[in-house]
Amino acid sequence: MRILIIEDEKPAFNLLLKKIKPYFPTAEIFGNLDTVKSSVAWLRENPVPDLIFCDIQLADGISFEIFENVRLSTPIIFTTAFDQYAIKAFQVNAIDYLLKPIDPEDLQRAVDKFKAKEIRSTIELDMLKSLLSPPNKSYKSRFLVRFGEKIQSIAIAEISHFFSEERVTFLQTVAGKKFVLEGTLEQTESQLNPDDFFRINRRYLVSAHAIQEIFSYSNSRLKVTLKNCEDQDILISREKVSEFKSWLDR
Repeated sequence: MRILIIEDEKPAFNLLLKKIKPYFPTAEIFGNLDTVKSSVAWLRENPVPDLIFCDIQLADGISFEIFENVRLSTPIIFTTAFDQYAIKAFQVNAIDYLLKPIDPEDLQRAVDKFKAKEIRSTIELDMLKSLLSPPNKSYKSRFLVRFGEKIQSIAIAEISHFFSEERVTFLQTVAGKKFVLEGTLEQTESQLNPDDFFRINRRYLVSAHAIQEIFSYSNSRLKVTLKNCEDQDILISREKVSEFKSWLDR
C-alpha cells in the first residue's frame, strides 16, 4: 500500500506521520510535499497512491489546484486548520475532513472509512472479475505454425515472445526462430495464461524468460531488452510499470 502526505509544515508532517503509522504499519509513506507544483509533478511521475492525506493551504496555493491538474480517483483525507473548505473538499474524492489539531477519534473514524471503502471495492472487483472471466478457462499449451510446406507444433515453454510488425503477428522461439501467426496480438494474448506472458506494450507480449535486462528510463518508465531480439528500444509505459513488477515478482 502507498500513502502520500501533502503538507507544507514539517512539524505537522512529522506529527501526522507518527499518528498514521500504527494504522498502516506495512505501507510505503511518501512526502513531504509542500507545494501545489511539487505535488502535481510527483503525481504525474509516480504510481498512483492508494490514499492521500492532504493539507489545504500550501506554500504556493490551495491544494484543490492539484486535483484540477491531475485527475485521480484516489481517496483523500484532508487535514486543515480551517473549516470553510469542507464542501469543496468532498467534491474531490474526500472521505473525511480533519481539523487540526487532529483528534485521535476523528483520525480513527477517517481510517475506518477508508478501510471500509477498500473492502467494498475489493469485493465489488472480485464480483466483477467473476462475472467477466469465464470459469475454468483453458489456455493454449501449443501453437501450430507453418513454414514453407511444413507444419510444426511449438510448445509454450519454447516460446520467447510474440510481437506485431506492420499488422502481422509473429511468434519467436527461445532459439530465435520467427513464425507468422494468424490473428492479431490481442487475439493471441487472450489465448495465453497471464501468469506466463505479459503485454509490456502495444507491440510485445513476452514470457519472463525472454527478458534479458531491465533499465530505469525517463518519466518513471522502464526499458527492457529481450533475448535474440533486434529491437533494443522496448519501453514499458509508466502506467504498466507497477503491474509488470508484480508479474515478475511472483
